Amino acid sequence: MSPVHAVLATPAIAAIVLALLPGYRLAARLNVLAAALTLSASIVPFFARPATTPFLLIDDFNIYLVALTAFVAFTTSLFSARYVLHEVEIGRLPAANLRFYHAMYQAFCFTMLLALTANNLGVLWVAVEGATLTTVLMVGLYRTREALEAAWKYFILCGVGIALALFGTILMYLAAQPVMGEGLPAMTWSAILPRVGGFNPAILNLAFVFLLVGYGTKVGLAPLHAWLPDAHAEGPTPISAVLSGLLLNVALYAVLRFKMLLAGNALAVAPGPLMIAMGLGSLLLASFMLYRRRDIKRLFAYSSIEHMGIITFAFGMGGGLANFAGLLHMTMHSLTKSAIFFAVGHITQIKGTQKIAEIRGLTASQPLLGWALVIGVVAIAGLPPFGVFTSEFLVLTTSFARQPLLALPVLAGLLVGFGALVLRLQGLAFGAGEGGGKASPAALLPLFIHFAMVLAAGIYLPGPLVAWFQNVARLLG
Repeated sequence: MSPVHAVLATPAIAAIVLALLPGYRLAARLNVLAAALTLSASIVPFFARPATTPFLLIDDFNIYLVALTAFVAFTTSLFSARYVLHEVEIGRLPAANLRFYHAMYQAFCFTMLLALTANNLGVLWVAVEGATLTTVLMVGLYRTREALEAAWKYFILCGVGIALALFGTILMYLAAQPVMGEGLPAMTWSAILPRVGGFNPAILNLAFVFLLVGYGTKVGLAPLHAWLPDAHAEGPTPISAVLSGLLLNVALYAVLRFKMLLAGNALAVAPGPLMIAMGLGSLLLASFMLYRRRDIKRLFAYSSIEHMGIITFAFGMGGGLANFAGLLHMTMHSLTKSAIFFAVGHITQIKGTQKIAEIRGLTASQPLLGWALVIGVVAIAGLPPFGVFTSEFLVLTTSFARQPLLALPVLAGLLVGFGALVLRLQGLAFGAGEGGGKASPAALLPLFIHFAMVLAAGIYLPGPLVAWFQNVARLLG
C-alpha cells in the first residue's frame, strides 16, 4: 500500500468502524487513534514520494497541505473527545448521536484528504461535494430548530455553489477534449497541465468563472458567504474548528489548481483580477460585520471570512512573494483559528452561553483559558511576533510595491477588523468575571501546541518550509 492509499484508507475504514460502535467513550478514543494514524501516514510522502496515478497525486503543492490537514484533524479530535463528553453529561447532546458524529468526522477527514490528493478533476469535485454532505449532517447534530435551519442553509447555498463548480468542471473537460482526446486523460490534472496552452481560451475563461464562483462558495468568499456564520454558530465547536481551519483551505486549493491551468495558457484571461475583487470584497465586508456580532462563534466565523479574503487577494496578486504570503497565511490561519475555536468551545461550555454580553472577565474567572483567548485574538489580529503578522506584512508590502491603490483598502480592512476584535476582547477577557468551572491544562494542550507553532513561525521559519513555500509560489505563477 502506498502512503497516499494509507492516508485515505485510514479515515475511510475508521468511519465504517465508528458507525458500528455503540459506546461513545470508546468511539471518541478510536476517533483520536484514527486521526493519529492518518497523521503518521501523511508524513511518509515527505520521505517516499508515491507514484502519480490517473486518480491520485502527491506533488510539491499538496504534500504539505495533506500533512497540515491531518495534523489539525488530529488535534481537533483530541479537543473533540472532551468536548462531546461534556455535551453528553449536561444533556445537550444525546449519546446515541455520537456514533453518527464520530463516523461523520472521519468521513469528513477522508473527503478533505481525497480532494487534496485527487489527480482527476471529477474526483476532486466529488470529494468536495462529499465534504459538504458530511459537514451538513454534523452542523445539524443538535437537532434544534436553529441547527437544522443552519444545516439546510449550508446545504442549499453550498449545493448551488458545487453545482456551478460541476458545470465549470464539464467546461474544463470540453476545453481539454480536442487536445487530450476523449476519456480519462482529459480529466487528469497532471496530464492536462503541460498541454493546457493548446486549449480553447474562451472555454477556459468561462470554466474558471464558474469554478471560482462555485468553489468560492465553499471558501466563504463574499457575497457567497452567508452559510458560514450560521454553520459555525449552530454546529458543534469541533466542527467549527475544522470548517475554518481545513475545509476553507481545501476549497481554495481547488480554485488554485484551476488557476494554474489558466496561467499555462497565454491567451486565457488573467484570473488575478477576479480573485482580487472577491478577496477584497470579503475582507472589507467581514471587517465591518465584526462590529455587529453578538455571538462569539459568529464573531470568529466572520474573522475566517476576512482572512480567506486576504489569502484570496494574495493569490490573485500572484508572483513569488504574494503567493508565498498566501501559502503562509493559509497555514497560520488554519493553526490559529482552529486553536481559537478550541478556546471558544471550552468558554461556551463553562459559561453555558455563546452570547458575548454574558461572557465577561475570563482572565479573572478562568485565567488559563482567558489568557489563551487573549493570545488567540492577538495572533489572529496580526500582531507580532505571531506568524499571521509575518504573512499579512508580506501581503501588504508586495501590494504597496506593485499596486499601491489596492494596498490601501487591504490596510483599511485589516485595521477595521483589528479594531473590532480588540473591542470585543476587552469585555470578554478583562474586568470582573463570574465564577464557573475550570478548564484543565490537559484539555488546553492542543490549543497551546497550535499557538506555540504560530509563535515559532513568527520568529523563525525552518529552511525546508521556506523552500517548499518558494517552490509552490513559483508553480502558482
